[in-house]
Amino acid sequence: MPPSSLSLPEPPELPGSDAPAPVVAAGPALIDPVALARLYGEPMFAMPKDLYIPPDALKVFLEAFEGPLDLLLYLIRRQNFNVLDIPMAVVTRQYLAYVDEIRATNLELAAEYLLMAAMLIEIKSRMLLPPKKTAADQEVEDPRAELVRRLLEYEKIKLAAQKLNAMPQRGRDFLVAQVHVEQSSQPRLPDVTVADLQQAWADIVRRAKLVQHHVISREELSVREHMSIVLRKLQGRKFLEFGDLFDVTRGMPVLVVTFVALLELAKECLLEITQAESFAPIYVRLAYTPT
Repeated sequence: MPPSSLSLPEPPELPGSDAPAPVVAAGPALIDPVALARLYGEPMFAMPKDLYIPPDALKVFLEAFEGPLDLLLYLIRRQNFNVLDIPMAVVTRQYLAYVDEIRATNLELAAEYLLMAAMLIEIKSRMLLPPKKTAADQEVEDPRAELVRRLLEYEKIKLAAQKLNAMPQRGRDFLVAQVHVEQSSQPRLPDVTVADLQQAWADIVRRAKLVQHHVISREELSVREHMSIVLRKLQGRKFLEFGDLFDVTRGMPVLVVTFVALLELAKECLLEITQAESFAPIYVRLAYTPT
């Protein structure tokens, strides 16, 4: 089936003119340039026919008040009325105007406000009636006294609540800083200081003096040789006590050379000098695992 073609009607010729009028393409009728709203940046000139507005989508501003007393106090303070001398006719008229705005949309919300409206009407009616006769020394009871008392108490509590709300609150105005510190599960042993080595060396010297022999001889000692002797003693052992590395029976020269060899090995990181806790015995172990 061939595609249909759309032909535009020829415009009528103006009287007294031989040339045909210019062809004007048919288009949409002119629309009101004032848009009702904009949706995603595009103007809307008419409300959609299938537009659905949920019942609770539009809320009356009365829900911003905390209750009937809050609304009544707002009306009084907005017009600078004296709380102790409330013009009941003006305030009641304004209050009822506010309540009428929400009765058609939210009856449950208007119910609690209607109770206060009935109280205002009652106070207004009592003020129109002649006052009751009382004794000469008694003052006439003001029908607004109970309402004034409730308003003053409510205003006092409201101001106190605003002061509390202005104070910094945790989670709203500030947060508590929390830092996670990772602790190693491997215990850290205390380091062996120079003073600890001096004390241990002094103990070795003191023990050597107890068993030394008065023999004068000349002996050539090698530090490298005693370094090998210390390494052989540590072979196959997890650790060895510091004093067990010294042979106190061979005299002071051997002890000195052994101590120097021990320091050289520690300097070359071939062994480790540790202790379980402060003032505990000092132990020596290989810093590498022999293959």
